[in-house]
Amino acid sequence: MKTLLTRFGVLALVVAVVAAGCAAPTPVVQQVEVTRVVESTSIVHDVVTATPPPAAPEKPFRVAIVMPSSITDAAFSQSMFEGLKAVQQEMGGEGKMEIAYSEGMFKVPDAAAALRDYASQGYDLVIAHGSQYGTSLAQIAPDFPETSFAWGTSLDTFQAQGIGNVFAYQAEAQQGGYVLGAVAAIMSKSGVIGISGPVEAGDAKLWVDGFKAGALATKPDIQVNVSYTGSFSDVSLMAAAAETHIAAGADMLTGSSQSVVGAIGVAKDKKAFWFGTQWDQTALAPETVVASQVYDWTGIIKDMIASHNAGVLGGKSYTLTFKNAGLKIVYNDKIAVPADAKAAADAAIKGIEDGTIKP
Repeated sequence: MKTLLTRFGVLALVVAVVAAGCAAPTPVVQQVEVTRVVESTSIVHDVVTATPPPAAPEKPFRVAIVMPSSITDAAFSQSMFEGLKAVQQEMGGEGKMEIAYSEGMFKVPDAAAALRDYASQGYDLVIAHGSQYGTSLAQIAPDFPETSFAWGTSLDTFQAQGIGNVFAYQAEAQQGGYVLGAVAAIMSKSGVIGISGPVEAGDAKLWVDGFKAGALATKPDIQVNVSYTGSFSDVSLMAAAAETHIAAGADMLTGSSQSVVGAIGVAKDKKAFWFGTQWDQTALAPETVVASQVYDWTGIIKDMIASHNAGVLGGKSYTLTFKNAGLKIVYNDKIAVPADAKAAADAAIKGIEDGTIKP
C-alpha cells in the first residue's frame, strides 16, 4: 500500500467581530494550513498459472505370439522370439513394448484358442508363428477388425477372402539352403548327403529344396537323399531319419523344424556333420554343427508395428532374404571349413543377391 501526502492551503477567513463601543468591526484575516492524508491502494493482479495434470503414460505396444515349440528350441520359435526381444530393447524396453507368448502349441485347436484369447485382451499385434495355423487365423481375424494379425511362413494375407488385418511373412530358406548345400558337397568325403524334412510345406520345404539344389550344382555326381517325417514336433522320427541317412552312407546331414534336436544328437554320436537352419544350432553340438542359416525377423517386426500405428492393420507380405539382411550364415569357429568351401558359399551368396543364381 502506498501513502500519498497532499498539501494544499486553505484560506480561512475568520472574521472576528469585536464589539467595542460603536467602533466599526475590524476584519482579521488568518491563513491556516491544512494537511490532508490520502491513502491510495495499488492493485496487484496476480497471474495464477494452473499446473497441468500429468500426462497420461504412453501405452506400450502390445504383441502376443503363439508358437509351436519352445522359445529356446534353437530353431523356428527361438528365431522369432529373439527378434521380438531385440525390437523391444530397441524401442526402450518393456514400458514401450509388451510381449506375451504361448509356446509348445503343437495342437492347432489349442493354438487357435490362444490366438482368440490374446485378441480378446486387446493386443495390438497377434502373431500365429506356424504355417499350420493359417486356416484358424483366417477364421479368427475377421472377428477382431481393430487387431493386426501376422502368420508365417506364408505369403497369403487372406485379402482374396476380404480380410484386411493380416500380415504374412516367409523366410526364403532355399537361399541359405543352396549356400550350405554347396559347402556340404565340398566337405563330404563319402559323396552322400542326407536331408530330413518335417512336412513338405513352408520354409522347411524351401530349405530342403535349396540345400539339394546347391549340393548338386556344386557336385553334380553327389548323392542327395531326402526324407520327410510328416511331423514338425516328433523328435524321435527325426532321429530315426538321421539314422537311416547315415546307414546309407551320408556323412553330411541337415534338416528343418523344431524336431531336429533328435537328428543332431544322432549326428553327434555317429561323427557326422550337421548344417542348421532357422537359428544358430552350434550350441547343441559344437563339434558337429558346421554352420547355420539364421533368421533375423527384426526388420519385419518393426515394419508391422509401424504399419499398425499408421493405421495399416494388414495386407502386407514380407520375405527374409540375403539381400535385405534377413538371412545370415553363421559358421562354427570350432570346425575348420575348407577355404574352397567358404569361397563357394560367398560366390553363391553374391549370385543370389545379384540374381544370377535362383535357387
